[in-house]
Amino acid sequence: MSCIPMLQAQESASIEDLQLLRRRCFDELMACASRTRTDVWLAQIIASWLTGMGELPDFLGLTQAQFNDLLQRHFSGYCLSGKALSGKTADYSRMLEKQDLEQLLARYAKDDQATTACLIGILVAACLGNNHLWQDLGLWSRQDLSHMLLEHFPELSQRNGKDMKWKKFLYKQLCEEEGLYVCRAPSCEVCMDYRHCFGAED
Repeated sequence: MSCIPMLQAQESASIEDLQLLRRRCFDELMACASRTRTDVWLAQIIASWLTGMGELPDFLGLTQAQFNDLLQRHFSGYCLSGKALSGKTADYSRMLEKQDLEQLLARYAKDDQATTACLIGILVAACLGNNHLWQDLGLWSRQDLSHMLLEHFPELSQRNGKDMKWKKFLYKQLCEEEGLYVCRAPSCEVCMDYRHCFGAED
């Protein structure tokens, strides 16, 4: 089963049509899944990726072997090309912190299962995007991202007690681990850039 033939005929589709198509892809993926919470989040990510939404590159930012294994493990029988419809590429040459992000997420991972390793790869690839992390991932809401991080990286998630925007939060963790405190505000509450780090992500 695959949405690819249908998608190739939808290159000039409206946003409304793409959202309907994304939902159809999601339903097809879930029909092949065990319907765990992780299946739901991955199905959202892949359905968005299939319709050119989000910022994930070929193979969701994974190796081809990881990508194929992830599909087989969570959506057995759902066959896909690894090419991103959006045409996005993973240019890690401008991401000097790639290894640091991978190590940060791995250190706080609840387990070392293959799915968690794939989620780390997908999250790091999404950090290359310019929008909110949940949007770059192709998740359908910030709440979905918060729940996914709490499920797979509980201790790290709980450290974001003030609900900082997730991409900024991850990079803040890297800076603190390196002893870098570039923000001059005595506390976030009095910072004039507060809204850039906290608040709605619509």
